[in-house]
Amino acid sequence: MIERFLKQTQFTSQEDYIKNLHFNIPENFNFAYDVMDEWARERPQKKALIWTNEEDECIAFTFEDLKKQSDRAASYFMSLGIGKGDMVMLILKRRYEFWLSILALCKIGAVAIPATHMLTAHDIVYRNNRASVKAIICVGDEYVLEQVQAAQADSPTVKTLVSVGPHVPEGFHDWHKEWDDAPAFVRPARGNRNEDIMMMYFTSGTSGEPKMVAHDFLYALGHLTTGAFWHNLSEDSIHLTVADTGWGKAAWGKLYGQWFVGAAIFVFDHEKFTADKILHKIEQYHITSLCAPPTVYRFLVHEDFSQYDLSSLRYCCTAGEALNAAVYKKFLDLTGIELKEGFGQTETTMTLGTMPWIKPKPGSMGMPNPQYDIDLLRADGTPCEDGEKGEIVVRTGDHKPIGLFKEYYRDAELTRQVWHDGIYYTGDVAWRDEDGYYWFVGRVDDVIKSSGYRIGPFEVESALMTHPSVVECAITGVPDEIRGMVVKATVVLSKGWKDKAGPELIAELQNHVKHETAPYKYPRIIEFVDELPKTISGKIRRVEIRKNDNAS
Repeated sequence: MIERFLKQTQFTSQEDYIKNLHFNIPENFNFAYDVMDEWARERPQKKALIWTNEEDECIAFTFEDLKKQSDRAASYFMSLGIGKGDMVMLILKRRYEFWLSILALCKIGAVAIPATHMLTAHDIVYRNNRASVKAIICVGDEYVLEQVQAAQADSPTVKTLVSVGPHVPEGFHDWHKEWDDAPAFVRPARGNRNEDIMMMYFTSGTSGEPKMVAHDFLYALGHLTTGAFWHNLSEDSIHLTVADTGWGKAAWGKLYGQWFVGAAIFVFDHEKFTADKILHKIEQYHITSLCAPPTVYRFLVHEDFSQYDLSSLRYCCTAGEALNAAVYKKFLDLTGIELKEGFGQTETTMTLGTMPWIKPKPGSMGMPNPQYDIDLLRADGTPCEDGEKGEIVVRTGDHKPIGLFKEYYRDAELTRQVWHDGIYYTGDVAWRDEDGYYWFVGRVDDVIKSSGYRIGPFEVESALMTHPSVVECAITGVPDEIRGMVVKATVVLSKGWKDKAGPELIAELQNHVKHETAPYKYPRIIEFVDELPKTISGKIRRVEIRKNDNAS
């Protein structure tokens, strides 16, 4: 399949990859028709999606199943008045109807807006009105239904509500009761163009109101390199990415790139994450590859791996935030598998990564994906030297790379702030070593200036994470009359250390950081907490920690 979209499909080195990665860009590309329906024609009985839940129900979908059922869903949606360009919010957790809906909306040319089930009514009203949402398709649990219903009075553009069950209150269409009665699917005569909006995400953001990140139909094609090369998948792979469908990571790891190569996507529909459940599913379903944010690996490595048969697991990746070298080493010791880190944003596909032909450096994000022209710039706009910290940027010129977002929807000014003069500014700070590997420092706004030094939160977090007591931590700056800012660590302790929280452990952690990294970076303030404030996508909200410190 991928040979239809790439001039070369096998690479042996980073030099080979940089020189020979070239896309064949179809006119009016539509992932549902041009990839999924083609798989259904060529390999109809090949497993494409394996869905299970906490009750051990299991449904396996072949490519033929997905073609037929996405056709039916598309016909059903059109019978409800959903058409090309309409905005449709999906609040479906990990229900298999999410994948049917995404494919169906793609076939119609409607815009999918994945959203987390943790949204409040206020959040939903904001999204409905900012995007002029026409329909909401949601899981029928009590909390989600209550929030969607409460938002209705202040959401004049929303005309259609659909529940996939188990509960279907008055005013909601019943997906599973009604969709069998939909007429036979007829492909719309008016198809999409490559530049049309296909998907839109409201970024959770670590500060400010969520932005509407609009992606065109080539966004799906931009993920091809993710599945084929970074995840290193094949038709024989069974791949698990740990992500809620309301987060952009779901598009990275359980939707587009994996199906380009014909892999089976594994979905575990669960309410609350525990490391034990994930390891059990890997064993039970013979998962071959895993991708998860570093937070997940931090909890996995605290489990007793001898209690599970993980022999099927061959390849593991991580993204979403920077990976601490200590977690990398512990996972390698437990499994023999080198974690392959990657980097990107809701606005992009994978921009930096550790590909199969690249030897990982623990803690490094890897090297640029030549799909993007990556650089590091100083504040004055000049390029950084190796070893110098700068903002990660994408040089676009007058040609938008495949996978880069189209715009912040309905906000031209915000779009111009981050993307102007042929450069997209990511807002993330990193440095590059002499071998071309990139190392994450932090968000531009998170960098701490103390006594003339510039300190990246991740540098200190990495040092703290090597101490056995620390499960998670967040580094922030606290105003100080003498130094300008001092470093503060907010720390979550592991179970066996919680009763030791106190002055002695604080001193121990401070001395530990002084030995692990430059002494001027050590946290002068340490606070122990039960959990860190996070965005709905799981990223640490340092801005909230700073806000609470300023208020106290």
